[in-house]
Amino acid sequence: MATLCRLREVPRHLLVCEKSNFGHDTSRHRHLVETHYHNYRVSVLIPECGILSRELKDLVMDSGPYYFVKDLPLHELITPEFINTFVKKGACYALTYNTSIDEDNTAALLPDGKLILSLDKDTYEETGLQGRPSQYSGRKTMKFSAEESAMMSYFSNYRIQEHQPKIALSTVTDLQCPVLRSGELRGQPEAACSAPELFEWLGAVFSHAALNNESNSFISTYCCPQPSTVVTKAYLCTITGFILPEKICLLLEQLCRYFDEPKLAPWVTLSVQGFADSPVSWRENEHGFRKGGEHLYNFVIFNNLDYWLQMAVGANDDCPP
Repeated sequence: MATLCRLREVPRHLLVCEKSNFGHDTSRHRHLVETHYHNYRVSVLIPECGILSRELKDLVMDSGPYYFVKDLPLHELITPEFINTFVKKGACYALTYNTSIDEDNTAALLPDGKLILSLDKDTYEETGLQGRPSQYSGRKTMKFSAEESAMMSYFSNYRIQEHQPKIALSTVTDLQCPVLRSGELRGQPEAACSAPELFEWLGAVFSHAALNNESNSFISTYCCPQPSTVVTKAYLCTITGFILPEKICLLLEQLCRYFDEPKLAPWVTLSVQGFADSPVSWRENEHGFRKGGEHLYNFVIFNNLDYWLQMAVGANDDCPP
């Protein structure tokens, strides 16, 4: 009976929504992006758009590279030589590859040089972010993302591979979009949809789910929240790999400039997903998988430079910052 009760438990999720303006002195958009270190996927949705501008496309195509280093001793990441070569000269991020946070030993390197260890599920709660390199001296395949081009030569004694992010560009036709008002974060009956409704709708769009609520669909009966409008074309861009926060900041700034000239689109979105098995979500906030490993954020950028910021984490994480 106890097992059945646990199976019926709905996983706890946290979604924090707030609104601000990019021109406000108190806006924390840049800090939020810079402290979400390990980014797996970035998605941009632009309604009433059939093709990316050259500036946006150049940024999208210049999102890499990142690197895999196989069988790397973790103590290599805290040597003075590594710190002087990478950490002190620019941002460097690293994360263990092909490890499960609640089953395996995992490690993450933060841009300030801190090495975060999370031991296996038996000691995860006890050790968590308090782990130290001396407690775990194994070898792991690590993925790196860094501005420095010296990565290949520095790790030449190990098996290192360079990878480029996967980029998917597509145009969605006749897309039913929720109606939004920048000042109505909670929505307004029959006038505007809320931030949580938009968040759910974006998940369906990024998953390429049908939005027509057909009764004979065995995959999804989801439909767009109301009120809604149909846009002739919407541009969808997805970058998948290991993406630096600095790259995301540049992309966010370019999306803000998208409205420098009049556009039909009233808003655009930038969504960022973190690696499910990263030991941290934001800053040094401990992250686990358990019933859900999500930690992600989404910007809704309005044509008056107001924005909504949505941050979500899963089962056992603390509230997003």
